[in-house]
Amino acid sequence: MKPTTKKAARRLNAAIGPAVLNFKPPEELTVAEWADKHRRLSPETSAEAGPWRTERTPYLREPMEAFTDPKVKRIVMVAASQVGKSELELNIIAYIIDQDPGSILFVQPSLDDARKFSRLRIAPMIRDSKVLKAKVSDIKTRDSGNTILQKSFPGGMLTITGSNSASALASTPARYIIGDERDRWAISAGTEGDPWALAQARQTTFYNAKAVEVSTPTIKGASNIENSYYKGTQERWCHLCPECGEYGEVIFDRIHFEHTVKKIRGKKVYTVAEPITWACPNCGCIVPEETVRRQPAKWIAENPDAYTTGVRSFWLNAFASPWVPWKDIVLEFLQAKDDPQKLKVVYNTKLGELWEDRGGVLDEDTMLARREDYGTNADGSPVELPQCVLVLTCGVDTQDNRLEYEVVGHGYYGETWGIKKGYIMGKPDTAEVWQKLDDVIGHLYHFKDSPRGLRISITCVDSGGHYTQEVYAACRARKNKRVFAIKGKGGDGIPFVVPPSKVAIKDNKKITCWLYTLGVDAGKETIMSSIQVQEPGAKYCHFPRGESYGYDSYYFNGLLSEKLELTQTKRGNHWAWVKIPGHERNEALDCRNYALAGFKIIDPDMEAVERRLRNLPDKEKPKRAAAAQPRQRKSPEDYLDDW
Repeated sequence: MKPTTKKAARRLNAAIGPAVLNFKPPEELTVAEWADKHRRLSPETSAEAGPWRTERTPYLREPMEAFTDPKVKRIVMVAASQVGKSELELNIIAYIIDQDPGSILFVQPSLDDARKFSRLRIAPMIRDSKVLKAKVSDIKTRDSGNTILQKSFPGGMLTITGSNSASALASTPARYIIGDERDRWAISAGTEGDPWALAQARQTTFYNAKAVEVSTPTIKGASNIENSYYKGTQERWCHLCPECGEYGEVIFDRIHFEHTVKKIRGKKVYTVAEPITWACPNCGCIVPEETVRRQPAKWIAENPDAYTTGVRSFWLNAFASPWVPWKDIVLEFLQAKDDPQKLKVVYNTKLGELWEDRGGVLDEDTMLARREDYGTNADGSPVELPQCVLVLTCGVDTQDNRLEYEVVGHGYYGETWGIKKGYIMGKPDTAEVWQKLDDVIGHLYHFKDSPRGLRISITCVDSGGHYTQEVYAACRARKNKRVFAIKGKGGDGIPFVVPPSKVAIKDNKKITCWLYTLGVDAGKETIMSSIQVQEPGAKYCHFPRGESYGYDSYYFNGLLSEKLELTQTKRGNHWAWVKIPGHERNEALDCRNYALAGFKIIDPDMEAVERRLRNLPDKEKPKRAAAAQPRQRKSPEDYLDDW
């Protein structure tokens, strides 16, 4: 039995004499050190064939070092194309084979991808590295244990499979799991369920298991790698600004460029002028590309506490790549900007950003036609509440001559119902206006032919405009009714809801009210994406037909009054919400935004609410579909015996 450390080797040498004084313990290398010493890039797959040099891609050093950190159990890499993310995986696989052998489960999106990666990337790597070639038998050798999808080596085996192969994922014990292009994986491995969960189950018996997830990002809100990234340290590759000395990430929104366009045979041809520059997010200084590339850079974590849970996550775009000039990225963007499908590819593979569908905004006529009949009561009056509504919230927009409000009903999984859209005419500094709002807030909204119903759980009132102090005073007087002042704040990255703060009323520090600050852009994104949902169920927006509800063409004109548009400022390019021509008022959009924020603030336990509403015992939970499926709703008649 060989000693595993230098100290153990010295003890052994001292014990058995000088005959073995030439014994050398195994090398104690990190992945980066091993790659610099033993890895060679193959001519078939690299423009710079020859010895691997970590200094060429310094941003890969930390992810590689993390693999040999005993405290790190999981590594997540979100990366654009052409930054070396596949080389990261290959270096880790090679290190395991030579330095820390164990069973490896390497998962590609499909079996075809697995075979292709094995032939084009893994086989040449083994062939061109002496230490690997000595440990992995030639595939042509009889009984070598080396096939396209399985490669044996002393102490372990590399199994390469696809996310759609349930048998391989469910039956292969593995100390190491490496998942490539996670966002392209199958939703389910046959009928066995989530492929990543199946793969992780193979690690149960290994105390020293490690997992690696790598992928280019895809669609915001539907990205597996995005979800994994936010569970980790959330590290970004940042460069030092030569002017202010602060570190900032190089992203497309902060890139400045000049370009010209001309038409040749009806096709647009773009020319980008150099130099292309970067605007520092801290001081606004404009820095040329060549200067940025020479500046020191490092990973900066936004959630460093995740290190204690053993998860390090990294996000990288093509601006960091030594092989991709910024000019090429800008040209690709310009050539694709008029085609959403091409632009999506550029966002994912070059800008390293999640794609959001910013088009396809519906018009008022479409929304008017989509309205539905909530039904009538036995006395002929319109039904106020559909049976699946469990919670009511209210959003109030303040204008100089009125309050506009919307009452919104909430069900499971983000499904919403418009309940009432209305106006209270009068200046907000008069008591009558607020008394009429009390009538809206205190009203009991009834289900069909039932004495039971719901009252509004929370009301969010806009405090912007010319009546800020009056709004503060009115909300303070109604805090027991859960009426809160809010202040909208635009900008990317601002959370939808943050904890409230106390603000003084009329400069009197002893008289205060609670104020919530809302990231209104985040709320608008939620509203617009929900409107696009076409089938009732999760996130679907219901709107009633009938004059008494207030959902007319004027309402939908306001609800659909804004869209996201790419704009350029001194600090770079960014997406901003802008008014659509022909849509002059946006109060309906604001009211819906504030009502959704109210629901986010109270964050109710919907199952508990339904049990209380239907008088169900605590131990008897209501049956409902899985979260990924639309909730199966009863018809209104089915509920009559429940109230």
